[in-house]
Amino acid sequence: MSSYLPDMDSKQPDSLQQLNALQAQLDYKFRDKSLLLRAITHRSYVNESPLLFADNERLEFLGDAVIDVIVADVLYHRFPEQREGMLTAMRARLVRRETLARFARQIQLGEYLLMGRGERESGGHQRDAILCATFEALCGAMYLDGGLESMRQFLMVFLEPELQELSAGHWQKDAKSRLQEWSQAQWNITPAYVVVDSMGPDHEKVFTVEVRVNDKVRAQGSGHSKQKAAQAAAQAALEYIAEHHNL
Repeated sequence: MSSYLPDMDSKQPDSLQQLNALQAQLDYKFRDKSLLLRAITHRSYVNESPLLFADNERLEFLGDAVIDVIVADVLYHRFPEQREGMLTAMRARLVRRETLARFARQIQLGEYLLMGRGERESGGHQRDAILCATFEALCGAMYLDGGLESMRQFLMVFLEPELQELSAGHWQKDAKSRLQEWSQAQWNITPAYVVVDSMGPDHEKVFTVEVRVNDKVRAQGSGHSKQKAAQAAAQAALEYIAEHHNL
């Protein structure tokens, strides 16, 4: 196996022992370890390693589809009274990039990802888009290796806490929505969001957004996108309001 992982630095898995460590993280043992190897192979690594000829993008395609099927089936049976529109919104929350990237971080998947040195050094193994894609590829590999039920059992470990949040209804209104409701009830106006700063290189840019409500409530938040920064600002404003206005 080690001869199939050529020219890797100390930050990349380079042995059967480390693939086994990843399997321990997954609590799943692959019958076909080449599927696991392909699932963690980013296209940038293939470009630098002539002995490897396939990246994880086909497995990503498959995993994305099977995750959708499993999530739809779970939601259909877990929430028998919900209408189609609400089920669609729930599914979108569970399969979105940020959620799947969070699942990947829970098993430290980025640390095992095979990728080109330049991509890794620029922080590619920590980006949501790459982590999400790798998690989908891993699910695709597990589906091929062990079947739908094996993948379902693996995925449910991550989904169960999310499903509990859905059941509690905490997910339905985000911070911006709640702040807008409060602002409209108080003054019949909509909060204004303004980007006041941005820092860092394009692939790791951090935005700072200020939210203004009738010039009486102002708060700031930061994030790797304007939307995330706006949500953080809205949350900070809600916390201020709760403290000073007994909301």
